[in-house]
Order: sequence, then C-alpha cells, then structure tokens
Amino acid sequence: MVIVVALSVALWRELGADDPGSSAPDTVSARDRRDADTPEALAGPRARADLEPCPAPGSGPGPEPLLGIVLECAGNGSEVDVAPALAGRPAVLNLWAYWCGPCADELPAMAEYQRRVGPEVTVLTVHQDENETAALLRLAELGVRLPTLQDGRRSIAAALRVPNVMPATVVLRADGSVAEILPRSFATADEIAEAVNSKIGVGGN
Repeated sequence: MVIVVALSVALWRELGADDPGSSAPDTVSARDRRDADTPEALAGPRARADLEPCPAPGSGPGPEPLLGIVLECAGNGSEVDVAPALAGRPAVLNLWAYWCGPCADELPAMAEYQRRVGPEVTVLTVHQDENETAALLRLAELGVRLPTLQDGRRSIAAALRVPNVMPATVVLRADGSVAEILPRSFATADEIAEAVNSKIGVGGN
C-alpha cells in the first residue's frame, strides 16, 4: 500500500506540474526550477510575461538574513544577489506560487500598489515553486509585470522564517530590518497600503 500511495503522489505531482490551475504540492522542492525550464524553453513565456527588471544592488549590505542568497530573475534569467538588491530602500516581498488561487487574486493588487507608491518602495514577487514556466504564464495571464525572483527551494521564506502559507508578504525597512511578516492575502491596493505604509515610513495610500 505504501508503494501504491507513493506512486500515486508522484503521478499527481507530474500531472500537475504543467497545469497553472493545479492544486498545491505538499512538499518543498529541492531545486529552484525544473529541468525542463531551460533558457530556450523559457524564452517564449518570458516574452509573454514581459516582466520589469529585478532591482539592481542598492547602498548597503541589505537584509542580513538574506545575505548569500542568489536567485534567478524570472524575467530575464540573470542572477540576483538578493540582499544587496534590497538594500537602501523599503521593500515589499510577495511570496506566491502559480497554483495558489488567493495569490492570483492578490498579485494585481500588488501591481497597483507598486504603481501608486512608485520607486520609493521596491515591490518584488518571489515565486515559490520549481515550475518557472507556469509562473511566467500565470503572470502574463494576470497582466502583472512586477519583477519576480524564482525561488523553488523557498530560500527567502526559510531565511526570514515566514510561515508556510501563501500568499505571504514580508515588509522590509530601508535599513534591511523586517518590519512585519503578513501571512495573509490582500484584495486591493488600499488594503496593502493600510497594512504596509506606516511600518516603512511611506506617506499616503
């Protein structure tokens, strides 16, 4: 029976791997992306998603728990040294996965929040599943062009001790300290502004 269950789980994960609407996997991946997600295979989805560039290094070392974490920028495949990229200004990290329904509802609100707040705050999404193709297609479907890190191993969540729920939002001050971890979903940009702005010294909604 154990063998049958194991085979069933493996088959379920394989069938769900390419379906952006499939249910959440139960285990954390040991790799950041699938073997199938080669640069050549990702070229089309990247063009469709047309994501904003990931942030360049700012001034200072950035959040200490994230030092040494290097991830792929989903938009163009470049490497991002995460801590320096988040240095020098407040940041909002949105942790999500392509199969997460509440995440899909929240991402457009995050994009609208970024539009309102402008360059004063870095809004960066972090895709926490190894299926990078599905992430890009989901973002293209939603029309969300926020810069995105591919983090199939959930390195950022582990380093910041984020509860194992999605979506989750991490609010970072300009000095790199964690202002708050919000393991909840947001429906509108107004809700995000209300929860975030006062904690990072940003005026207005």
